[in-house]
Amino acid sequence: MFRIGHGYDVHRLDSNRKLILGGVEIPHTAGLLGHSDADVLLHAVTDALLGAAAMGDIGGLFPDTDSRYKDADSLEFLRAAAKELARRGYSISNIDATVVAQRPRLSGYMPDMRKNIARACFIGEDRVSVKATTEEGLGFTGACEGIAAHAICIIY
Repeated sequence: MFRIGHGYDVHRLDSNRKLILGGVEIPHTAGLLGHSDADVLLHAVTDALLGAAAMGDIGGLFPDTDSRYKDADSLEFLRAAAKELARRGYSISNIDATVVAQRPRLSGYMPDMRKNIARACFIGEDRVSVKATTEEGLGFTGACEGIAAHAICIIY
């Protein structure tokens, strides 16, 4: 039986942080504010995987009240979730994710993001899609200077 999960995350930009998306450090004037490295893309993917398996969300496994996760690498969160899915007998069929950001342009970084997600999930890159959109200055990211991500994952 196939199971489908959806994940969503959003963080505000902060000029005192590095911008990390999909495990890739991207040159920009600001990074994302959060307890960990605030990688919205990996957080959305992690939530989608956990949701597909009815295992809650990223905050349940890695609470932002726990100092062990301060500035943590979100690839470790994703890897741990993928390992737990495998331990419970699930396999990942595919991951489809979208980053919503007014800036910076992300197309040149997509191949490395896909590679990082695939490696963390122990699957081939051909099972991972990462896209980006700007929303043309509308919506949350246009009004609030933030970055968001959505992900859908299918497991079996």
